[in-house]
Amino acid sequence: MELYNGLINNLIEELASLPGIGVKSAQRLAFHIIGLPQSRVDHIANTMMKARAGVRYCSECCNLSDADTCPICSNGRRDHSTIMVVESPRDLAAYEKTGRYEGVYHVLHGAISPMLGIGPGDIRLKELMTRLEGDIQEVIIATNSSLEGETTAMYISKLVKPIGIKVTRIASGVPVGGDLENIDEVTLLRALEGRTEI
Repeated sequence: MELYNGLINNLIEELASLPGIGVKSAQRLAFHIIGLPQSRVDHIANTMMKARAGVRYCSECCNLSDADTCPICSNGRRDHSTIMVVESPRDLAAYEKTGRYEGVYHVLHGAISPMLGIGPGDIRLKELMTRLEGDIQEVIIATNSSLEGETTAMYISKLVKPIGIKVTRIASGVPVGGDLENIDEVTLLRALEGRTEI
């Protein structure tokens, strides 16, 4: 038996289709939206439509931006000779939160995955290679530690090393608060190989 009629169900279903939103969260959001004044709902809807229409890729790093270049690439205080390669804008945001990285980024918008039919031509590698024609000293590969991320990292390394640019990979290992007995062998090996002197 349905608890709500069509319009409410449709709103809940649409909200639940968003990443990270379950049915209960979608219901809470739907009821909140329905309870808002019409002017507020119109403002939210217009903001969403403007963002969808106006946001594009930065001409340099392929991050999301509503201008030709994103705020990071247009910042003259950033080290433009160091590029950190990430899979998604969310990964870029995670590194920016640390407040420690002073270089620029390149967003691939995916990772190589032959199983899913995603090849090198399906992510932003061509744009990366074009950027490397400039005065670049180092490429930091910060793809995920998944099979796809590792495959992508190896592929990029094989493309970049012959150019003579330094290629590094972010360290990965034991998470803070993690018990060694619950961590997989690859992660433990990576932690051992990436050890530093204290």
